Amino acid sequence: MSKRDQYVEKMKQQLDEVNGQITKLEAKVKAANAEARVKYEQQMGELRELSKAAQKKMEEIKGSGEDKWEALVAEGDKVQKAFVHSFNYFKSQLK
Repeated sequence: MSKRDQYVEKMKQQLDEVNGQITKLEAKVKAANAEARVKYEQQMGELRELSKAAQKKMEEIKGSGEDKWEALVAEGDKVQKAFVHSFNYFKSQLK
């Protein structure tokens, strides 16, 4: 397995894990009072957009040639870290 494939697999595992946790948190969002639920649903929408951006970047890295993928790693890391950080912040806001 190439370094690129290892990187993509690691990124995919982390994205799948966080997306799974988001799905689990949806029950808490639905149980929140109406005012909080609106806020949480907006934040969940933002998390889904960040997830899509991270998945898009992962696909871009996956589809790049062996000679170009390393140039995309910094961008991939940045997008993925923003997604994970936003998720952790959101999770900390749920009561």
